[in-house]
Amino acid sequence: MKKKDLLKLPSVSEVLLEINDNKYHNDKYIKYIIKDEIAAFRSQAKQGSLQLDRNQIIQSILLKITKLSTASIKPVINATGIILHTGLGRAPVGKKIISKVSKRLSGYVNLELNLETGKRGQRQEHISALISSITGAEDAMVVNNNAAAVLLSLNELAEGKDVIVSRGQLVEIGGSFRIPDMITKSGCKLVEVGTTNRTHISDYEKAISSNTGLILWVHTSNYIISGFTKQVKIDELVELGRKKRIPVMSDLGCGEILDLSNKGIPTNMIVHDVIKSGSSITTFSGDKLLGGPQCGIIAGKRSLIKRIKVNPIARTVRSDKWTISLLEETLRSLRMDSINDNLTLSLMVTTRKELEKRANKLLSVIPTKLRSNHNISIQETFVEAGSGTLPGATFDSIAFKISSKKYTPAKLSDKFRNAQNPVVGYIKGNNYYIDFKSIISSQEKLLLSSIVEVLG
Repeated sequence: MKKKDLLKLPSVSEVLLEINDNKYHNDKYIKYIIKDEIAAFRSQAKQGSLQLDRNQIIQSILLKITKLSTASIKPVINATGIILHTGLGRAPVGKKIISKVSKRLSGYVNLELNLETGKRGQRQEHISALISSITGAEDAMVVNNNAAAVLLSLNELAEGKDVIVSRGQLVEIGGSFRIPDMITKSGCKLVEVGTTNRTHISDYEKAISSNTGLILWVHTSNYIISGFTKQVKIDELVELGRKKRIPVMSDLGCGEILDLSNKGIPTNMIVHDVIKSGSSITTFSGDKLLGGPQCGIIAGKRSLIKRIKVNPIARTVRSDKWTISLLEETLRSLRMDSINDNLTLSLMVTTRKELEKRANKLLSVIPTKLRSNHNISIQETFVEAGSGTLPGATFDSIAFKISSKKYTPAKLSDKFRNAQNPVVGYIKGNNYYIDFKSIISSQEKLLLSSIVEVLG
């Protein structure tokens, strides 16, 4: 360690004097960044590896402040082709819905106030009737995600009791969250029946005891078991539950509200059909095929929903005014005759022919030299929905295929992610792809700017 290197380090006040006050906010955060950066340079000085002079250190810290003082969450152009990309926020919500909700929430709102009576109201009342009317349920409620919906429902309906589940449905979702762990954390005891590939109604019947609290059916949303298989249908479990006086709960995961098979979206399980079959409680996500905000929806028998609403856990997982307002607006705009207001569904139903037209139009305005130097071409692709939705189903799409001689696919990926308008594509083979299935049409000018910035 050289003492003269330590003398190069500026004080916090010295760096603060160099900052343009109009450019930054939150003084405490700025000081935190400065102290953290000075500590890093001090460590270098002690190790004898400090290469910068005092002025260069200050400039380096100022650059760091500039980077960290801007919002961490920023708009991204999703060019992966995966519409429900968990890393990119799952279901995108359109500007029209966002605008309506932001105007509504710019001040105070009647979240828990009944304006007619002047008495305290319930936040669930804003969306319960809407959900019920669409799904056919007697009552409904919303919590902050589907995992919370499952945990809360299990705890209320079967705490301290057995929950029967097929071994073929003991799923693990992203982040290593597993159904068996959820059942245990909810205070219930897991009872596995059948085998991984085959489960019969008799397996459930034999497992029922005086301590059985619930029969749970789980949609294997992120994988498929094929070949010599058998799974018991929900209506069969409902019939067994009625006979034994045991409620049946269905965790649908993605939650298909509309049957859009005539528009090219494969149909798996429509929520309305599951509830109509007699499922006591049905849970599903709001930010998948519903195209709304992150939330978990619980729909079913009124008597059971009433119990779940007053469970103490319901308070810990309740949704805020933003989620409830976004969900309400999403549900109100959901119509079979027009899904244009639902950005997620409109992206899904966009045909390859339409995507190819957009791709050719954008390709025509990319400078010829860039197209030639980086070998940009249009290629047909097949993509998945994402987020464990519609497993095994693919969608026809179109992508830019970039086979650059100057940059490796990994380098292209890095440069596009760090562009002024970040673009997230994917690498396949030895090429970089920009897939149009998940690209919002209003972002295409920004995409062009990023392509010129990265390849120019």
